[in-house]
Amino acid sequence: MNKKTIRIGIVGSGFAAKFHFECIRRVHGTNVEIEGIFDINTKQGSAYARKRGIQFYKTLEELLDKVDVIHVCTPPVVHESIAIAALERDKFTIVEKPLTGYFGDGSKDFNGDTFAKQTALDNALASIERMLAAEEKSQARILYAENWVYAPSIQKEREIIEKTGAQILWMHGEEAHSGSHAATYGFWKFSGGGSAIGKGCHPLTAALYLKRVEGLARNGKPIQPKAVSCRTHALTRLKSFKDEGHLRADYHDIEDFSIMHIVFDDGTIADIFASEIVLGGVHNWLEVAANNHRTICNINPSTAMQTYNPVDKNFKDIYVVEKIGTKQGWSAPSPDEDWFTGYPQEFEAFYRSVAYGEPVESDSRLAADCISTIYSAYVSAEKAGAEVPIKTF
Repeated sequence: MNKKTIRIGIVGSGFAAKFHFECIRRVHGTNVEIEGIFDINTKQGSAYARKRGIQFYKTLEELLDKVDVIHVCTPPVVHESIAIAALERDKFTIVEKPLTGYFGDGSKDFNGDTFAKQTALDNALASIERMLAAEEKSQARILYAENWVYAPSIQKEREIIEKTGAQILWMHGEEAHSGSHAATYGFWKFSGGGSAIGKGCHPLTAALYLKRVEGLARNGKPIQPKAVSCRTHALTRLKSFKDEGHLRADYHDIEDFSIMHIVFDDGTIADIFASEIVLGGVHNWLEVAANNHRTICNINPSTAMQTYNPVDKNFKDIYVVEKIGTKQGWSAPSPDEDWFTGYPQEFEAFYRSVAYGEPVESDSRLAADCISTIYSAYVSAEKAGAEVPIKTF
């Protein structure tokens, strides 16, 4: 494109849209300008626009006419339709996680606990195919907003793998905290599932990415997932659960705990944990056990800074870390949480790709393999952990 200024539109005005806006402002290698925002929630979207001094658009089409790139920061149920609409107009599309999924049959009484999970897998794969087909026809591309790929610790591990010719034998990782920000998250028809997709997509995509890096570095061909076994649980929906008010516990028909065991096509493995039942802040990490080294990527929390605060109210106006329950006592404030989790690096890379055609680390094919793995995992969980093959892209 090589445009002097890239015009940006944001779709959605919730939690993701807020940090997208802040990280766009940190892009320095490309001239970018936020044109405006669209949200079906006119009141919330208009307030978002006023606060940031940008224009609110009443329709998606009006916004698309004005921009080169859109950020899809909506609930995942509409990711596909928005992305395809943008690609058909040759607009680059930065899509938040998860890329897509299955969100029910449209019936009022749809329940995520009772439908056949093979239906979810079939429909999710069909959605992926439609998005990839739209991308293939477009002059633009899908840029998958998986920040773990760009987190400094993951990128350092990439360097180690590439320069040493390492073989990754086993990875295990986790994303966990006390519950999602989004009110819609508790319903399968909006979120496409629970912890496995809402949390597990992060460490899973990082693991899939590093195996791709390994394969390309050693043999010129990415190593991809072959099969998955999974168990899921809805612990806060158990009749025996004792709610002390610290965990979110209003989920309607999704799981709040999952574990996926992935076997790659070279026979190596990864184990991915995801849950909504962990107190004390976000717990994000990936450990790599290779044939020539071992790495622990601590994304959250980071111990770059540690602070003792004797009185909680002293830190009333001090941001410590996401999801921390109290600011009293010892804590590990992140000097720059967005940087440690890879958001500014991600957007910098995306806009260099838009402007100068540089390749990205997190693309539609990586996103597609992630979604295929997760919905294959849901089929496995329905079968009490039986191994299920994974279709890759």
